Amino acid sequence: MAKKKVSKKKGSNKVGVRKVLWALLIVFCVSLAGSFLYFYGKVFKPNLVLETDQKGFVYVKTTDSFQDVVQQLVDRQMLTNKESFVWMAEFLDYDKKVRPGRYAVKNGMNNKDLVLLLRSGKQEPLRITFKSIRSRFELAGKVGELLEADSTGLLDIMNSTSFEEKFGLDAENALSVILPDTYEFYWNTTNEAFIEKIGKFYIDFWTVERKSKAKAIGLTPAQVSVMASIVQQESARKEEWPIIAGVYMNRFNKGMKLQADPTVVYAVGDFTIRRVRSNHLAVNSPYNTYMYKGLPPGPIYLAGKQCIDAVLEYQRHSYIYFCARPDGSGLHDFANTYDEHLRNARNYQRRLNERGI
Repeated sequence: MAKKKVSKKKGSNKVGVRKVLWALLIVFCVSLAGSFLYFYGKVFKPNLVLETDQKGFVYVKTTDSFQDVVQQLVDRQMLTNKESFVWMAEFLDYDKKVRPGRYAVKNGMNNKDLVLLLRSGKQEPLRITFKSIRSRFELAGKVGELLEADSTGLLDIMNSTSFEEKFGLDAENALSVILPDTYEFYWNTTNEAFIEKIGKFYIDFWTVERKSKAKAIGLTPAQVSVMASIVQQESARKEEWPIIAGVYMNRFNKGMKLQADPTVVYAVGDFTIRRVRSNHLAVNSPYNTYMYKGLPPGPIYLAGKQCIDAVLEYQRHSYIYFCARPDGSGLHDFANTYDEHLRNARNYQRRLNERGI
């Protein structure tokens, strides 16, 4: 009887051990599942929030620290959970490898993908189109708005002797260093790198052939750009550019004042002017070609390649004057004599009066 009791006790002990082991296993599995879910949440769970489903951008300055990057994401309310992003960033050593740039991010990115992108330095370049610019200040301002490069630093470079020595352009002519076109830059492009890139296009444009053409008409490349800026502002009709360039070259070669209305508008600084009047002509400025002979000190507009070539290959004719046609076509009437020009001008002015301009 005693042996049977002992046997029952041993059997119950084995059952108890199995229950404990199962309980431990369950606890372990639950703990493992919890750890997995915790880890999954930090690594793979969507954590980046944008206002729309479109791509957004994270901008990391050259001087930014890891804390600056985190603060930007927090300030812009882009993170669902700040702590999990910081954990992932530190796990992947991003806190020690911050790289400047403009990074394209998508709504719903997880911490792993976001950190790997920021750590990689793989930026999305910017495509910037330069046109309709009237001064180096406007150019520098636009660059300062779109790139990390600052406008003051760019102006300092364009005012430097090294800039003039390299491109043959002084501060007044500095705008000519960039040709109207679309350029591709990384957001963290430095001032020096920006000038280097656009300067290369400028140097490549001014080939030996174009320089020879400029010399043949008695102008430097810088002066050609100034002349082209005037011609381009005189007419939107490209077929007229070589003719208008011929008029101004005739005046220039005869030692006459250019008397170009667009230079007066530039001197006044009011680009809404539709009709130049006597009070505008009285503005004392080196850009007022009604007051001063020769070309103004610098371009009044960002002259295009086609217009520069139109000046280099201007049409040889005897016209000295031209006036917009009153029919609103955008074309001009050209004249050899002042009397002929006055008749054309009266017709045009009559039309302006009728339109209340």
